[in-house]
Amino acid sequence: MAPKLPTSFVYPPPVFLVPSAFLPLITKRGVKYGWSTAPLRGSKASRFNQPSSGLPTLTASVTAALARKDFALPLRTGALAIKKGMTALYDPESGKRTACTVLQMDRVQVVAHKTREKNGYFAVQVGSGWKHPSVVTRPLLGHFAGAGVSPKRHMVEFRVKNSEALPPVGMSIGPEWFLEGQFVDARANCRGMGFEGGMKRWGWKGQPASHGNSKTHRAMGSSGGGQGSGSRVHPGKRMPGRMGGQQVTVQNAKVLKVDVEKGVVVLNGCVPGPKGCVVKIQDAIKKPWPTVPSVPMLETIAESQEPLAATA
Repeated sequence: MAPKLPTSFVYPPPVFLVPSAFLPLITKRGVKYGWSTAPLRGSKASRFNQPSSGLPTLTASVTAALARKDFALPLRTGALAIKKGMTALYDPESGKRTACTVLQMDRVQVVAHKTREKNGYFAVQVGSGWKHPSVVTRPLLGHFAGAGVSPKRHMVEFRVKNSEALPPVGMSIGPEWFLEGQFVDARANCRGMGFEGGMKRWGWKGQPASHGNSKTHRAMGSSGGGQGSGSRVHPGKRMPGRMGGQQVTVQNAKVLKVDVEKGVVVLNGCVPGPKGCVVKIQDAIKKPWPTVPSVPMLETIAESQEPLAATA
């Protein structure tokens, strides 16, 4: 009988014994290594809407989100102002009294840009006021020095529509940025009330003044039902708590007067916030866009202006 040959040569040797020349070219799974689990880009490709497949753009993509907001983004940046108080203007012909708010702009300059390529959207960083360099951190000092502006006390970012709405860095924005008769949106943090009761916070009428009521005239009362409502307090129940202090927007405020010499912008009606608060002013979204200067014209104006001195 012939001797039985060993069968070990039928099975491949371990991987660590095989030279690297015999290994496959793709050793890791992933798109970056040329391996993917995506189906073929045929006529029935519905899982991945890529531009190469000829399908429409996904509604959940960044491009689609920016396209939806395109109509609601202003064509130029806004400005910062300090609320000085309220007064009134009188019509010399009819004698009609119009309540208005006085806003003053203090050394408002463009500090930086944000672009779609780098940040995902277009925006303008605007600063106002002045701050002593000794109380500013070194990273911020370098940020201001790179823009060629003095340290700012207040910094705000304004979204704009596209790159054409980006004014040159270091350009000063004064009251002449707004036109008399145009409409603007004013945003500011409203006056904080602190911890308030339910009657003041939510406008409750309160409990009866008599007929057995004792020392609970302004109390909240029951906060939830019994077994029928789950024997619990439902989410969103109106209760006493912190009131005010959040951002409030007044839309379509008309610009009544612009004083370039004093740096004052007068708006029709009231503006949220106490005296001395920072107000963000920008062209109204729900009104026709005003006639705005082009970017080359803004660059010419910025070159003709003298740089602001860093003085108190």
